[in-house]
Amino acid sequence: MVTINKPATKLNEPSKPQKSSSPSLTAFVKAFKNSIVLIVFILLWELAPQLGFVEKTFLPPFSEVVQAWWELLVTGELWRHFEASILRSLFGFLLALALAIPLGLIIGWYPLARDLLTPILELFRNTAALALLPVFILILGIGEVSKISIVLFACTWPVLLNTISAVKNVDPLLIKSARSMNISSFKLFYKVILPASVPTIFTGIRMAGTGAILVLIAAEMIGAKAGLGYFITYSQYNFLIPEMYAGIITISLLGLLINYGLSSAERYFSRWKQ
Repeated sequence: MVTINKPATKLNEPSKPQKSSSPSLTAFVKAFKNSIVLIVFILLWELAPQLGFVEKTFLPPFSEVVQAWWELLVTGELWRHFEASILRSLFGFLLALALAIPLGLIIGWYPLARDLLTPILELFRNTAALALLPVFILILGIGEVSKISIVLFACTWPVLLNTISAVKNVDPLLIKSARSMNISSFKLFYKVILPASVPTIFTGIRMAGTGAILVLIAAEMIGAKAGLGYFITYSQYNFLIPEMYAGIITISLLGLLINYGLSSAERYFSRWKQ
């Protein structure tokens, strides 16, 4: 009798894991995806004036703006105006933090302080900072004090209001749990209220960081002898168009730098959430 040997069937072997792409390639692809719109914008800016779609006199190609920016940087002219603006905005911003955060914690924690100060807060929070710029100039002059004061005023409200909201909206269960351990009021505030309020407070701080630059630039356009706002206005009046766009790009880079710094600080102070 003839026997037919059936081929032995192989057991299902586990599939080999696919090799993942290298971390450097993944980071490059991610960076490209995040930057593709910006790259297209720069290409349009470069090609539109050269192809005659827009007037080259009023919108020079991006390469000419970069060249003007580099020349201003090398000569030190751009740094002089940048330094003036960053110092003014930094002083006003830090003063606003030193004033608004403690005041917001007090108003948010103590109902009596909230009841007394809410009417005056509602009055000034709805007043645009630039609308009060003539008042600041009349009272404080056109020097550094008036510019720092207008930045202080503009930055105070987002930080103050977000701090009040943060303290008021702390989870009541956290407070009850902490009080059940018979901890002191200071430890309750320091260990529970303040850490739980940090994310919302930093939302106001980031808003204030952006507002500090915008308000200061507008103030420098009216009365100043140095600063990015003054430089942009001076370049416009003297028809130095590439230099004007170079100043605008510098303001954008400054805003990105401030936002990155504040985001890093927020991650550091909110690391307890991880």
